[in-house]
Amino acid sequence: MIVGGSKKQVIENIKTNIKNNELNKKVEVDDPNLSEEELDNLIDKFYKIRQNKVQFKVKSKLAKKMVNDLNNKLNANMEIIGIENIKDINTGAIITSNHFNPLDSLPIRKMVKELFKKDLYTVTDAANLALPGDLSFIVNYLDNIPLKRTPNFIIRNFMPNLKKVLDDKNYVLIYPEEEMWFNYRKPRPCKRGAYQFAADANVPIIPCFTQMVDLEKDDNEEFKEVKYIVHILKPIYPKENITSRENSIEMAENDYKQKIEAYEKAYNKKLDYTFSYEDIAGYKKKD
Repeated sequence: MIVGGSKKQVIENIKTNIKNNELNKKVEVDDPNLSEEELDNLIDKFYKIRQNKVQFKVKSKLAKKMVNDLNNKLNANMEIIGIENIKDINTGAIITSNHFNPLDSLPIRKMVKELFKKDLYTVTDAANLALPGDLSFIVNYLDNIPLKRTPNFIIRNFMPNLKKVLDDKNYVLIYPEEEMWFNYRKPRPCKRGAYQFAADANVPIIPCFTQMVDLEKDDNEEFKEVKYIVHILKPIYPKENITSRENSIEMAENDYKQKIEAYEKAYNKKLDYTFSYEDIAGYKKKD
């Protein structure tokens, strides 16, 4: 499903960033640009609506139904590979995956629902709380954890909320690539924040890689529909005898290595960062 208008400029931005070896740089063109005060107000509103527990429960149930109905429609033919890798996990965990679509949490949400019988928590950039219409309703009433990338906010607000969710044996999705690159097939380097959070909370990382398979049916004028195959990779546990920073570096490298191996196996090709329009799943424009 294509969210938003034409992706031609976004894809050209991907092409430019690859040429400049800037693999974690923003490519989207219409993301909200908010001040610190505006972000703080959005976060305050997010937590205030949770104080009215009865109203929040009703609206949260509706938001989850909307998302689950959409998920069942879009991802009915989704596949999951590697279930055996997580059979021994009995704690909360941070799930990582490649970030390629505004709806790319849906396959992971479906995986968690089917395998663990739980709802997925997602770490979301605080600016996403300002999305319009139904998207705003869904972001504000699903099980999300807003993140503002300032040290004070992370220490005082984000980490306590994240740790509480993980202590309750829930699963939290974080995108270590940070910026979304629309339908880009290749894994990109992992920023170490997610892994420091895992080390500080003493929970494992469940690395995932979502493969995209082009289908014959048109999605819109620019894209074919795609099918998702979620590859669950080997869990990564923080070590007890090293610091959180050392853990974050080692875990991020391990995750990125596994995602590269999953990509090469899934697409039967070696990873390199030369650009091809074939790297954009479903895109009708060819080299």
